[in-house]
Amino acid sequence: MVIYSRQTKQRPPLLTLLIRSAGLIQIVFVEGGVCRPHFVLYMKVNNMKQEVFFISKETERINEEIRVRGGEIRVTDAEGQSLGVMQVKDALNMAMEQHLDLVEIAPKAKPPVCRIMDYGKYRYEKQKREKEARKKQKVISIKEVKLRPNIEQHDFDVKLKNATRFLADGDKVKVTIMFRGREMSHPELGKDILSKFADALKDSVTVERDAKLEGRNMIMILAPKAQTKGGKQ
Repeated sequence: MVIYSRQTKQRPPLLTLLIRSAGLIQIVFVEGGVCRPHFVLYMKVNNMKQEVFFISKETERINEEIRVRGGEIRVTDAEGQSLGVMQVKDALNMAMEQHLDLVEIAPKAKPPVCRIMDYGKYRYEKQKREKEARKKQKVISIKEVKLRPNIEQHDFDVKLKNATRFLADGDKVKVTIMFRGREMSHPELGKDILSKFADALKDSVTVERDAKLEGRNMIMILAPKAQTKGGKQ
């Protein structure tokens, strides 16, 4: 809710308001008598543990930031039920009476659509959902395994084991054959090793990029096969 005073032309000092509701302490920094949405912190108090969430300012205009030509907007409540078309000032008064915010959600509609809601709580819950979604996202990286054209079988098996581990973690594997000196005159040796490497992993990988010579290196990229439900490929 916007808090302001017109009794003086001077800007009052920065104030801090603490509003506690539903297990949350809302810390609002008020500058110039106006509650700025980008200066809102939520502190969650649960079993003596405190979590602080920073609520950044989004693109939505709220409360007295809302300016529309003609002054009319379509208003809905927090559940999305229509409250009709009215002047911005009337909708803002309605929101203030309920200790809520007026948020512009469809500025390009005619008339623009605004919703009466607890904006701070909405941003807090949205931020939590986005955080959980990021946790579930798998960041695929490319791991590299380097081999030589004259690699021994034991070393080959070690490199193969490393690649298997990377692929099991869901990462792609860049298999690089490094040529030196006159070895460059026998690129077929590198192709044979890469073919052998891919064949050893054929049940769990797809060759995303075939062997290709780049400078003094020959590179092949492997990707884990997609898994279906039940772990079957």
